[in-house]
Amino acid sequence: MFTEQEKEALYKIIYTRRDVRTFLSDAIPEETLMKLLNAAHHGPSVGFMQPWNFILISDDKGKERLAWAADKERRALAIHYEGARQDEFLSLKIEGIKQAPLTICITCDPTRGGSHVLGRNSIPETDMLSTACAIQNMWLAATAEGLAMGWVSFYKKSDIRDILGIPPHIEPIALLSVGYTEHYPSMPILESANWEKRRALKDLIFNESWGNPIV
Repeated sequence: MFTEQEKEALYKIIYTRRDVRTFLSDAIPEETLMKLLNAAHHGPSVGFMQPWNFILISDDKGKERLAWAADKERRALAIHYEGARQDEFLSLKIEGIKQAPLTICITCDPTRGGSHVLGRNSIPETDMLSTACAIQNMWLAATAEGLAMGWVSFYKKSDIRDILGIPPHIEPIALLSVGYTEHYPSMPILESANWEKRRALKDLIFNESWGNPIV
């Protein structure tokens, strides 16, 4: 069992966690980094297949190439928006890849565990969902350690595979920039930029079947 103080700390970390775009160049202590990776490695996985790997990129040349891939995709996606919305989209910062002392590429190996992984035969995507659980563990651990993390979601998988030498069958699930920051947002960046608002929880809960609201 957990004390009230321990439970309050957990919820504080959950509600404090943010996607950060601005970083200091200060190095992350190796002991702290290993805490983050170990937290990720203790995420739940279907059939205990543990499909994740972690590629650590701290070299400036590697980060520059990742930033190029992200910026190329960001500019390509901008055509889907018009006017002020396009300006808002293009203002989203990706400089964090170059600023942060470390970027972690988290991958998913769908072949790990063989062709008959318990629980994955019916729902193949559970390997990626398992990797997402590892990412969330890492993000919460980073928050607890006073570190900021930013998820870079603009890139072509083929570019990331080429840059990092990832085999064709391995899925690059996430690029996460990690480091310290002087600008930790009090609310999600997209919410503060009026891109979107947090939806009311009561509108997302159905009772017994789809579409039946809770009383």
